[in-house]
Amino acid sequence: MTMPIAAVIAPVTPLQQNCTIVWCTKTMKAAIIDPGGEVDRLLKALADKGLTLEKIWITHGHMDHAGGAAELKVRTGVPIEGPHEADQFWIDRIQQSGEMYGMPEARIFVTDRWLHDGDKVTLGETEFEVLHCPGHTPGHVVFFHRETKFAQVGDVLFQGSIGRTDFPMGNHQDLIDAITQKLWPLGDDVRFVPGHGPMSSFGAERRGNPFVGDRAVAAMKAEGAAYHAPANHSPG
Repeated sequence: MTMPIAAVIAPVTPLQQNCTIVWCTKTMKAAIIDPGGEVDRLLKALADKGLTLEKIWITHGHMDHAGGAAELKVRTGVPIEGPHEADQFWIDRIQQSGEMYGMPEARIFVTDRWLHDGDKVTLGETEFEVLHCPGHTPGHVVFFHRETKFAQVGDVLFQGSIGRTDFPMGNHQDLIDAITQKLWPLGDDVRFVPGHGPMSSFGAERRGNPFVGDRAVAAMKAEGAAYHAPANHSPG
């Protein structure tokens, strides 16, 4: 049985951000999720697989996830969808951040569609659900394909960690709530691509993640204000 979607991960920029190329296997129409940079390489990857780019999807406005979106849109003419408008603050800072991290090609982009919790985005003959998951940034969104139990979660969740919340407009409790109240109910069998590092599943993270695993959540509830989360050294 042919799966309705397929995906490849293409780490980009010196920060090795997991740009994801996902496509409808029936139509071969593709979306690039979080094109942080290296646009030439991403376009070559599309051509090598015989894909036609249809959408650019953005999980959040950080430079390593969105710095190449403007160039990609200029070169292909396809629309940008995402993130939530609460991330305009970060989008406005993309060029400044790029210069700071040695990526002067990073550019501010203008989205064609802000995304909100419960929205749907289409790709070829497939449909993805949008979940607004603030905390790492206020406008972060997650893309979820229910039929194949596949999610691209950006910097919300990692294998063994969660997104940093010490950046401007970050909020640790918002992030914990987003993961435990919006992602966990989707099912332990959901496999996800994080913004950095290897894939994992929600079930694996519930069993062992020291920040949002079931044991950690139980400790938070039991200890209340006395609970101290472990130090977060995640890459994003």
